[in-house]
Amino acid sequence: MSAILVTGAAGFIGYHLAERLLAAGREVIGIDNLNDYYDVSLKEARLARLAQRKGFSFQKLDLADAEGMDKLFAAHRFSVVYNMGAQAGVRYSLQNPRVYAQSNLDGFLNVLEGCRHHGVGHLVFASSSSVYGANTKTPFSTHDNVDHPVSLYAATKKANELMAHAYAHLYRLPCTGLRFFTVYGPWGRPDMALYLFTRAILAGEPINVFNNGDMERDFTYVDDVIEAVARVGDRTAAPDLHWSGAAPDPSASSAPYRVYNVGNHAPVKLGRLIAVLEDALGRKAEKNMLPMQAGDVPATYADIDDLARDVGFAPSTPIEEGVGRFVAWYREYHGQ
Repeated sequence: MSAILVTGAAGFIGYHLAERLLAAGREVIGIDNLNDYYDVSLKEARLARLAQRKGFSFQKLDLADAEGMDKLFAAHRFSVVYNMGAQAGVRYSLQNPRVYAQSNLDGFLNVLEGCRHHGVGHLVFASSSSVYGANTKTPFSTHDNVDHPVSLYAATKKANELMAHAYAHLYRLPCTGLRFFTVYGPWGRPDMALYLFTRAILAGEPINVFNNGDMERDFTYVDDVIEAVARVGDRTAAPDLHWSGAAPDPSASSAPYRVYNVGNHAPVKLGRLIAVLEDALGRKAEKNMLPMQAGDVPATYADIDDLARDVGFAPSTPIEEGVGRFVAWYREYHGQ
C-alpha cells in the first residue's frame, strides 16, 4: 500500500489527520515549514507525538519550494495527497499579504504539479468557509456562487478551488475541496478565539469581543472534521454525469471535482461560546467590546446535505462537549 502525503502535518488539522491515518495502519509522510505564524513549540509538540507512531516520517519543507516539492513527489508514489498546509488567518492577511500568495498560491500550484506528474489518485485539499465572503443567504451552500471574498485569505482559498478544477479538467486529476467552518478542539491554533479567550480568562485578563459578541460561527469540533476528511479521502472525486455548462453547479463538474462544506450546521453566537467556556473554566470573563474587524463576516452556517448524502456523516458534536475537551487539553498541555 503506497504512502499518503499530509501537508501541514505540524498544523492543527494536519496533525489530527495524520494521527487518524496512522491509527488506520497507513504509512504517512508529513511535511511542514514550521513557520512562526504562531508558537513553533506547539507545532513541534504535535510532531513529537506523531514521531512516536509507526509508519510516520517527516520532512521539513515549504510548499513554495518548487524543487523540493518535485523531489518529494518523485521519491514517493502517493496514492492520496491531503493538502492541509496553508498560511491561515484572516487578520494576518491584512498585514502580510505576500505570505499568502507564496503559501496558498505558489505552494498549492506545486502540490497540483506534483500530483499531475506523479500519478496521485486523489487530491483532497483544505478550503475555507471564508470563501462565502459577502454572501448573506444561509445556510451557506456549495451550490451558490462565491465570487465576493472579503479578505485576501478567502480569495486565495477560492483560487485554490479554481486551480484544482483546472487540473481536474485538463489532466483528469481527481480533486475534492473541503470548506472548513471554524474548527476547534485539542491541539488547536493559538490565534483562534477559543484559545485566546481561554488564555486570557485564566490569566485574569480581558478578552476582545468583536462585533459586541453578535457574531455567529458554525463551530466544528476537530474529530468531526477529521472523520469527514477521512471519508472523503476514501471516496475519489468523479465527474458528475448530470452537470451542465448551461446551468453550472459550482460544487461539481464534468471533470473529477467536488467541493463540500464541513461544518456543524448549527451556528452559535460568540456570546454563547464565551458562556460555555466560562462554565468549563469556572471563571467569568472580563469583556472588552469592540466593533467588527475588517475581513470578518457576521455569521457562518454550513449546509452539509451533500456531505451527509455522499459519505454518510455529518458533524454534530455540541459546543458544550467540544469546549470541555479543549479546556481539559489546554490545562494539561499548559500545566494549569
